[in-house]
Amino acid sequence: MTVRVRIAPSPTGNLHIGTARTAVFNWLFARHHGGKFILRIEDTDLERSRPEYTENILTGLRWLGLNWDEGPFFQSQRLDLYKQAVEKLLEQGLAYRCYTTSEELEALREAQKARGEAPRYDNRHRNLTPEQEAAYKAEGRSFVIRFKIADEREIVWNDLVRGTMSWRGSDLGGDMVIARASEAGIGQPLYNFVVVVDDIDMQITHIIRGEDHIANTAKQILLYEALGAKIPEFAHSPLILNMEGRKLSKRDGVTSISDFKQMGFTPEGLVNYMTLLGWSPPDSTQEIFTLEAAAKEFNFERVNKAGAKFDWAKLDWLNSQYIHNMPIDKLTDLVIPYWQEAGYQFDKGRERPWLEQLVTLISQSLTRLVDAVAISQLFFSDTVEFSDEASQQLKQEGSAAALKEILTALENQPLSEATAQDIIKQVVKAQNVKKGLVMRSLRAALTGDVHGPDLIQSWLLLNQIGLDKLRLSQAIAAAN
Repeated sequence: MTVRVRIAPSPTGNLHIGTARTAVFNWLFARHHGGKFILRIEDTDLERSRPEYTENILTGLRWLGLNWDEGPFFQSQRLDLYKQAVEKLLEQGLAYRCYTTSEELEALREAQKARGEAPRYDNRHRNLTPEQEAAYKAEGRSFVIRFKIADEREIVWNDLVRGTMSWRGSDLGGDMVIARASEAGIGQPLYNFVVVVDDIDMQITHIIRGEDHIANTAKQILLYEALGAKIPEFAHSPLILNMEGRKLSKRDGVTSISDFKQMGFTPEGLVNYMTLLGWSPPDSTQEIFTLEAAAKEFNFERVNKAGAKFDWAKLDWLNSQYIHNMPIDKLTDLVIPYWQEAGYQFDKGRERPWLEQLVTLISQSLTRLVDAVAISQLFFSDTVEFSDEASQQLKQEGSAAALKEILTALENQPLSEATAQDIIKQVVKAQNVKKGLVMRSLRAALTGDVHGPDLIQSWLLLNQIGLDKLRLSQAIAAAN
């Protein structure tokens, strides 16, 4: 048997972190078994589905490296297939036309509520005679298609994550609507039905999804049986929770993959973290690995039943590891868009060597790619604002004189790492001051702060674009 799995997002919103984690588990399982990973877009909700959401989903999966083997397939283009399956169930007497009005259904629910009963359809139109159907049609009633569910039936399956699961037919809410009403006949088929038809048609062998779909599984198993198909295996992964143990939502910050990208997370870091959300590798000490490495080890025996808490600190740490070990040319490519978004002006072709030097300087200080904007701001501005500490440093006795001497020395020689060190030594000796005063004053003058990246390398970068002398002059003026 060739393993065939699918991810089936709905384009009613951007690619969600929960959907993306489900895609990761499907991808890992498929690759582990040398199988196929299939992408299906469940766009039958025509009112809420949007092309821009579809594009966001496709872009997000590609960005994460979750390339699919077949698809994308669109449910909106497969309506004839679903209607044929509905007709098959009608012909076999496994489904029927239900003419119950919305008012009648509401009255039924209110009566059940008054009696303290769980809401369920009472199957009142399951066995209509032809005469009764004709009478309802004469009244002008439309109909939905309902699938028959036997109350006495027990549905049992072995979940690859949760073990044996069991539901009784009486707990499924009565006969299930599988197609909406329509004046033209069979209306829009509904979710629980179309996913089964699709999975049969696409020969899906394993359905890997979040635990919030467990309630659908019993109904879907009954539909597989009714359509004469082999029932796939099911694996329901834990939900992603916030640190308080509640389901992760927009209230907890970003939840869409495009938001994570905008916040400066790398695809490698994010997908590595998602792999650990509910699964642990055999070597519990190993936390950093590629998708390909994880696929070699992935199985459902190591997927947790309990919800996976989303830990921002852990994600930040993982992301920083990928940034710190990334080749400078690649990291520069990733940082440039954030600089451009911030409005920094540079020629990314002509100034590429300088940009790579800047990235080298700041790379070990980055946790997220977007951090490069604040850390490197001083290199993209003619002037800097002095922090309170920097202002106090510039006002210290001997500070202005030291900076004047540095400025004078710059007029007589080109700057290199060696000459920069020599200039500092000369100033210390000539002014008879401590080296710390010179270094702190120079940093305050060049960067506007007393903390920051390596001073000599920062000086060299500013010198290459002609800003060091300007900053020194401004600092001397401020000191006086």
